[in-house]
This record gives sequence, structure tokens and C-alpha cells, in this order.
Amino acid sequence: MTTPPDLAVRALCAAADEALTEASFRTGDFADAERMYTEARDLAIQEGDREGEARAITGLAMTHHGRNVGRLAGGATLSAADTDAEEELMRLALASWQETGDAAGTGQALFGMSLVFQVLHQDWDAGMRYLWQAFGLAEAVEDSGDLYGRSEIHRHLGFYYRFRDVRPAEAVRQFGHSLELRERLGDLRRLPSALVALAQAELAAGDPRHAVEHLYRAAELARAGDLLPWRIQDAEQALSEAEAALRAAEGAAGPAAQ
Repeated sequence: MTTPPDLAVRALCAAADEALTEASFRTGDFADAERMYTEARDLAIQEGDREGEARAITGLAMTHHGRNVGRLAGGATLSAADTDAEEELMRLALASWQETGDAAGTGQALFGMSLVFQVLHQDWDAGMRYLWQAFGLAEAVEDSGDLYGRSEIHRHLGFYYRFRDVRPAEAVRQFGHSLELRERLGDLRRLPSALVALAQAELAAGDPRHAVEHLYRAAELARAGDLLPWRIQDAEQALSEAEAALRAAEGAAGPAAQ
């Protein structure tokens, strides 16, 4: 029996999604994800499958983003070609999803555009114009089955409340919701980054004890999951800083209690 083209595109995208996750969190090698998303895009174009094409283009855009994040984490400076290629694909993904009228896909693509400005250009004002729209479609993203997509929307909204419109309690709330969604998803590779973001917000909000608890778990999961070295280091360094803050808080409380 021949597989219908739209199912073949979905299968390729599903396999590429897993390859992208593995590359983003464990291997740093995005070649397989890029190859499969490209195959899916080409097949979708051939068959006139607009949703499949939009899904594959979104995957290609996120593959570029993952590769760029890895470069930044390694201390590299992105070239104009690096940033331009990601932005071009993100814009194409958004236009493609808007053409289909699919709310979940549009929400994912709006979030992708927010990453271009928030992460690559460090332009919060431009990025938030897209992130607020993505937030408005977050329920549709979750209803489509994309718990991770909604988790990422809340995580980056948490960054906004932590660094831009500073509201520590709201940052903790957004990061907490992001973590809850990832817990429901059940993919342990994705938990450490959510735990680190939540814990650092808790530390900024004056709650080092909960921060240490979350960061201890983050470091354990990152090591056990054999995540990328920079992800393990991120969790371990944050844990060390939180433990120091907790010791300082307990030391300050000791003389006061006497």
C-alpha cells in the first residue's frame, strides 16, 4: 500500500523533530534534522501540501536557530549570513502558516520570529511584538499537541519579566508554567533548561532554597541525560551560585536569630 503524500510529509517532519531535539540537547549535530526537513518541504511542495510545507519550513527555521544557539553558547559571534538565513526562514514560515489559516502553526511561527529579535538581535521591543501575539495563540498551540511549543512561549515570556519589565513573581509564575508543561510532556532532555530558568528567577526573587532544589535536579538530569557540555555546565554553575546565595542567607539569618 502506498503511503499518502501528506502522511509521508508528516512522518518525515516527526522524525526530523526528534533529530532536532537530540541535536539541540545532546549532540549538537543538526545535519539529520536539516536533511529530513528539506525532504519534507520538497515533497510537500511537489504535492501541493501547504500545511506540510509550512511545518517543514518551520522545522528548518528552528534547525537554524538551534545551530545558532549552539554557536553562541560556544562563545562564537554569529555572522550576518547566520542571522539572515534564520530570519529569512522564520519569516517564510510565518507567511506560510498565515496563508493556511492554522492558529497553532501561526502561533509557533510568531514565536519563532520573536526568537530572531530576542536572541539574535537583542531587540526586546521588536521581539515582544511577536511574542505577545504568540502568547495569544498559546492555547491553540497546546491544543494541537505541541506542549513544548507552549512551554517555550511561557519560558520566553518569563525572560521578559525577569530582564525587561522586571516583575520577579510573574517571572517565577511563567517559568513555573513552562516547567509544568514539560513535565507533562515527559521528555527528560527538556527539563534541565526549564528548571534552570525557574531557579534563577526564584533566586532573583529572594528564594534561594527553592532555587537550589530545582538546580540540583537540573544538574542531575543534565548529567544523567548526557546533555551537551554547555547545558551541563549551565546547570552546575547556576547551582553553585544558588548554594552560595543560600549559605549567605542562612548566615545572615543566624546572627539575627540570636
